Amino acid sequence: MPEQPEKLDLTSMDVTEDKKRKLKQLFPEVFREDKIDFDHLKRVLGEWVPEKGRERFGLQWPGKAECMKIIQQPSIATLKPNREESVNFDNTENLFIEGDNLEVLKLLQKSYFGKVKMIYIDPPYNTGNEFIYPDDYGENLNTYLEYTGQKDGEGNWQTSNKETEGRFHSKWLNMMYPRLFLAKNLLQKDGVIFISIDDHEVNNLVKICEEIFGEENHLATIANINNPKGRSDDKHFATAHEYILAFAKNVTKVDLKGFEPGEKITK
Repeated sequence: MPEQPEKLDLTSMDVTEDKKRKLKQLFPEVFREDKIDFDHLKRVLGEWVPEKGRERFGLQWPGKAECMKIIQQPSIATLKPNREESVNFDNTENLFIEGDNLEVLKLLQKSYFGKVKMIYIDPPYNTGNEFIYPDDYGENLNTYLEYTGQKDGEGNWQTSNKETEGRFHSKWLNMMYPRLFLAKNLLQKDGVIFISIDDHEVNNLVKICEEIFGEENHLATIANINNPKGRSDDKHFATAHEYILAFAKNVTKVDLKGFEPGEKITK
């Protein structure tokens, strides 16, 4: 039987969709349900555009737009070698850096941009105690209340519903977003990041990671059993596990052949 000629797609190339696909590979964080958020694209490219308050899909919180300013603000810090406390300083292939993690991530951009195979982070779980990071967007309660329209610029209440608990989530998200954004820059094309978290912020963390890395690059949310009997301090159910979120820089480049089906990945 003679070989059949290859069937060709008779439709022309969709130039617009091809450009959107390439843009999404570079800037997945500017897409909202496959639509481009052009204001956020401008922010990513260094042009400041304030939030306009229009409705759109995505996780929003007070201070989110300000995160792009923090990401793009250059660091003036310097990494100083400590030879006295080092072992085999000139020949070792290992490096331990002590410092503010946001500043360090910025300093690593030049030397390690696109060169890191794997990142693992264990951030604060935001369990209820306030934490302060020395970022320019660090907010106090009054700042949060102004962001959300509950107070005006002079401190006058604008609403009878004085909700304040949300600021704990906002502060945590404002802390995490720039650090994850900069961490992604360090990953090579087949790089992956693993993030430990528990029930307090797992949903918010998934959303911001899907925004930064792209929803298609969410490899897994792994349940990590750390206490078979459960934590006794829970109010309702004794939670027995935490989570590890796994995201890829580009899922099409990741080689998962090293893992056998059913193989356990432990923390």
